[in-house]
Amino acid sequence: MKILVLTRYAIKGASSRMRFYQYVPMLREAGFECEASPLLDDATLSGRYRSGGYGIFSLLTAYAKRMMILFNRHDFDLIWVEKEALPWMPAWLELRLLRGVPYALDYDDAIFHNYDLHHSNWVKCFFGKRIDKLMASASLVIAGNHYLAQRALAAGAQRVELLPTVVDLDRYITKASVGVDEQISVPRLVWIGSPSTMKYLELIAKPLAMLAKLTPFSLRIIGGGYLSIPGVDVETLAWSEQSEAALIEECEVGIMPLLNTPWEHGKCAYKLIQYMACGLPTVASPVGANCEVIIDEVTGFFANSDEAWVEKLERLLRDATLRKQLGDAGRERVAAHYCLQKATPQLVNMLKNVGKI
Repeated sequence: MKILVLTRYAIKGASSRMRFYQYVPMLREAGFECEASPLLDDATLSGRYRSGGYGIFSLLTAYAKRMMILFNRHDFDLIWVEKEALPWMPAWLELRLLRGVPYALDYDDAIFHNYDLHHSNWVKCFFGKRIDKLMASASLVIAGNHYLAQRALAAGAQRVELLPTVVDLDRYITKASVGVDEQISVPRLVWIGSPSTMKYLELIAKPLAMLAKLTPFSLRIIGGGYLSIPGVDVETLAWSEQSEAALIEECEVGIMPLLNTPWEHGKCAYKLIQYMACGLPTVASPVGANCEVIIDEVTGFFANSDEAWVEKLERLLRDATLRKQLGDAGRERVAAHYCLQKATPQLVNMLKNVGKI
């Protein structure tokens, strides 16, 4: 089977990397021919992080290239699309350019809320059902969590499968064992993300400042940028695919604060899965897929107020034995449900069943 893989980003985009590119080598081993084409390359994405937006010339070039690829779609047995092939274009045009070849849509974000919850009534009127129309005509919708799956079913999708975002367990080293009597002088909290998601970490700046008055710790930020918090030693490190797992493993507790809005309910808790793969206990907002990934009091804790964030984090920072207990349970949960080794056979079967063989 020959698959045209249409991703939103190249390797630097986390969603494209984890939902698509990490599977390609194993799909090829399973007999698929995969031709991947990102809408936005790494240089364009880096430019967005620097300036806060995309250049008009870059976007026009990207869309022209994507449309040319779609004109040649009949060379393929299946088109596997990240979210949507042509964002902000009329649904009828995208459906026309996908016609005649089975296509699968893959979602790890509530991208439909970009349209149906937009502040502009004009956008809601003309684009509010855009993603639903694409879902309804797809041969397969792959959803990263139950919230996304429910939207696809409500839209009338023919077939909906659940596939969480996963990690390659072989790349993640388990947190080294710490004995009961062995205490780390200054334990590290870790948050990993992009500049566009730093707003979530800022949600707990106040409780982190409160926590710093109670017990020593440092905060490691990977990939997001610097955040100044009174009394907190903040370490900001650049992200790279090669170093991310090792940088997480050097820490003691992983954190994932979120807002509680419809958009966040579409997120797939990938940070938590990374932390747990390294054997770190986690503290997170009880929102969306976080509630599917964490088992409260078993692999980590939920925190839904400033006081709860302080309490849960202080408890973990002071108790190395508890950290190891929850971290070990988290690693086992990832191995059972959220790793590439378990997800790949599922994806192979999904794709085989929708393409023209």
